[in-house]
Amino acid sequence: MKDFKLRAWKTEDAEVLARAADNPKIAGNLRNVFPSPYTLEDAVWYINDCITSEGKGRIDRAIEVDGRPAGSITITVQEDVYGRSAELGYWLAEEHWNKGIMSGAVRQMCREAFAVFDIVRIYAEPFAYNTGSRRVLEKAGFTCEGIMRNGVYKNGQMHSYCMYALLKEEAAF
Repeated sequence: MKDFKLRAWKTEDAEVLARAADNPKIAGNLRNVFPSPYTLEDAVWYINDCITSEGKGRIDRAIEVDGRPAGSITITVQEDVYGRSAELGYWLAEEHWNKGIMSGAVRQMCREAFAVFDIVRIYAEPFAYNTGSRRVLEKAGFTCEGIMRNGVYKNGQMHSYCMYALLKEEAAF
C-alpha cells in the first residue's frame, strides 16, 4: 500500500484539488452534486464548506499522497430516525487508483467516526458498476446489504447502486 495521510483541508489546497478532481471518470461515479468540469471556484467552495462544517456532524479530510491532496473522504451523520448512522463518501485522483490508498483511508476514517460520533453504522452507496469502489469497501470490512435496481439516474441513464455498511461491532480496527 502506498503511504498516505488524512488531514484537514486548507485553503491553499484549492488549486491542487481542482486539478485532481477535474476528471470525468471521477465525476461519473459520484452524485450529480460533484461538478464536472471541476473548477477552482468549486474547489474553493468545497474547502470552505469543509472548514466551516467541521465538527457539526461531519468529518471532512483531504487524502494526502506525496505531500499533496489527492482525494477527499467524508463522513456525514444522518438525521431523524437515521441519526445513529453516518454516510461515507470518497474519491481519489485516478493516478492513485489500485494502490491500496482508499481502503486504508476508509478504515482510518471509520475508526475516527466511530470514536467521535454516537453512531452504530456507517454506510456507502457506490454505483453497482463501480467495481473499484465496491472492492475498496469490501477490503475495509463493509458488507453489501443489497442492490437497489435502477435506483439512480446518472448521465442520462438509469443505474443500480449498492448499499454497503459497516457496523461498529464488526469494525476490526
